[in-house]
Amino acid sequence: MRNFCDAEKVGVSESFDPTILVHSSLRSVGFIPGYSPSVIQSLLSALGPSGTIVVPTHTGDNSDPAAWQAPPVPESWWQPIRDSIPAYDPATTITRVVGVVPETLRTWPGALRSAHPQTSFAALGPQAERITEGHAPNCRLGESSPLAKLEAVDAWVLLLGVGWDKCTAFHLAEYRIENPRLEDNSFAINIDGQRQWITVQDVAITDEDFERLGADFERDCRVIHGTVGAADCRLFSLREAVEYATRWMNKNRSKQD
Repeated sequence: MRNFCDAEKVGVSESFDPTILVHSSLRSVGFIPGYSPSVIQSLLSALGPSGTIVVPTHTGDNSDPAAWQAPPVPESWWQPIRDSIPAYDPATTITRVVGVVPETLRTWPGALRSAHPQTSFAALGPQAERITEGHAPNCRLGESSPLAKLEAVDAWVLLLGVGWDKCTAFHLAEYRIENPRLEDNSFAINIDGQRQWITVQDVAITDEDFERLGADFERDCRVIHGTVGAADCRLFSLREAVEYATRWMNKNRSKQD
C-alpha cells in the first residue's frame, strides 16, 4: 500500500498533507487477514497522521422507483415506495453498491459524512470536515460536493482493484462541460427534523463512457500503476483527471441544446 501513498514516489514534498479518494474492491484484492479494517489501517499507516482518506458512501436506492432498472418495479409500487423509503441519515444509512471498505470507513471512529441523500462521501483525517461540509441536495457530484473540495486540496485518486467506470472524479467534469443537461432527481430527506420526499433539478450524470475516457486519460497523463494483493491499482491526480475529462467530454459527447 505504501507504494501508492509515499510522498516522494508521487513527486511531492515532505510537507505534503496527502488526501486520497479511494474506490475499492476487496474481492479483487483477495484474502486479507483482518478483512476491510486492515485495508483502512494500511491506508492510515501509509498516509501518516496528516493524511485524509475519503470514500464514496453512496445510497442510490434512495431515489425515484420510476427510474429503477435493476430490477424495475411495477408502476403500482412507485408511490408506496416513495412514501416508505426512510429519509437519509448520515449516521445510520448504510452504503449500497460501492463495497465493504467504504461502509467500514463510514463507521470508523472520527469519520465524517456528507449530507447528500444519494451521493454522500465519508472522510477520515484532518481534512474530513472541510471535504464533507456543505454538500447541497441539488448537487450530487458538482461544485458543492466533496469532489470539488478534493480538487481544492489537490487530492489523489486510488482505484484499488476497480475500473475507470468507478472514477467519480469524472462526474465533476459533467458539471463543467458546455450546456450540461439537467434532470429531475427525487429522494427522501429530513428537513427541520421531518421526513420529506422532494424533487430537485440537478445535472444529469452517466458513467457509460468512463472506460473510454479513462483509457485516453491513462494514455495522455500521468497514472501510477501497482498492485495491492491481487488487485491492479491506479493512482493519479484528481485535479488533472477533472481537467482532462472536461476537455474530453466537450470534444466527444454530443452537445446539448
